[in-house]
Amino acid sequence: MSAANSSGSPAPLEGIDIRPRRREGVARFFKRLADDRLVLVASIFFLLILLAAMLAPLIARGYDQGVLGQRLLPPAWTAAGSTAHLFGTDEQGRDVLARMVWGGQVSLRVGFIVVLVAGVVGIALGLIAGLIGGIADSLIMRAVDVMFSMPGLLIALVFVLVLGPGERNLIIALTINAWMVFTRLVRGLVLAMRDGPLVEAAHAVGVPQVRIMVRHILPNITGLVVTISVLEIARIMLAEAVMSFLGYGIQPPAVSWGMMIGTGRNYVSNDPWLVILPGLVLALTVLALNVIANWLRTEMDPLQQKFQAQIESTTDAGVELQMLDNAPA
Repeated sequence: MSAANSSGSPAPLEGIDIRPRRREGVARFFKRLADDRLVLVASIFFLLILLAAMLAPLIARGYDQGVLGQRLLPPAWTAAGSTAHLFGTDEQGRDVLARMVWGGQVSLRVGFIVVLVAGVVGIALGLIAGLIGGIADSLIMRAVDVMFSMPGLLIALVFVLVLGPGERNLIIALTINAWMVFTRLVRGLVLAMRDGPLVEAAHAVGVPQVRIMVRHILPNITGLVVTISVLEIARIMLAEAVMSFLGYGIQPPAVSWGMMIGTGRNYVSNDPWLVILPGLVLALTVLALNVIANWLRTEMDPLQQKFQAQIESTTDAGVELQMLDNAPA
C-alpha cells in the first residue's frame, strides 16, 4: 500500500525511472526503420546528401573557379573522362561535382529556412484560429483561402520580379507561399481536439489558453506537423529549382541544382551530363524525402501505431500457438 503525506494525498512514487521506456521507444523506432529497407536506403541517401552539403567548404573548395582549357570535360566513367573531375566540368571549366555539393547546400538551406519560418507562422495562426475562433478564425481562414486560390509559383515569380532575384528574396517569396499549408492543417487538428475530454477538462479547472496550446495541443499534433514539414521541404526544393532554372532564383556566384540545370540546358545536345547529373540528384533527394515522410506518417500517427501493435500482437500470438502445436507431447 502506498504511503501518504501529511495532507492525505498519495506520496509521489520514488525509484521509478522513465528513461528506460524512452530508450525502448527510440530503439523500437530505429528497429522499425532498419526493417523497412526502402526507407532505410532513402534515409541513408538523404543523410549523405545532407552531410556533403554541411561539409561543402571542406570537400568542395574552388567550386566557382575554372580553367577554360578544361571546359566541358566528360565524366570520369566515359572514354575521354578524367579522374581529376569525376562528374566532368562545365562550360567554364569548373568541377561539376564540387558545384553539385555546393548546390545541394543552397537548395537544402532554402528548403529548411522556408519550412521553418512558414511552419512557425502557420502553426501559430492555426492554433489561434482553432482555439479562439470567431472573427480571428474567419480572418485567418479567408486569408488562407485567398492564398490557396492563387498559383503559388506565379506569386513567387511576381514577388521576385518586383524585389529582384537572389536567395533572400526567394526565401521570402516561397515563405509567403507556404505558411497556409501549416495553418489549415493545424486548425483542422485543433478543431478535432477542442471538444475532446482533455481540453474540456483543462478549461474546467481554469488552465490558461496558452498553456492548453503548449501542453495539451502541440504534443498531439507533432507527428503530422513533422510529416508535412518533410513533404514541404521537398516541395520548396522543387520550387527553388524551377525559379533558379528560369533565372529568377539563386544568382551567380552562388549555385544551386536548379541553376545548374538552367545553365546546362544550352549544352544538353552535346554534353547532357550538365543537366542529367544535377537533375538526377534533385529527383532522388525529393523522392527520398517523400518516402521518409510517408513512413513518418505511419510511425507518428497514434491510430496507425495502435493498428500496427495489434497486428504484431496477433502475429506473435499465432507464432506461439504454432510452436505449442508443434511441441512434442
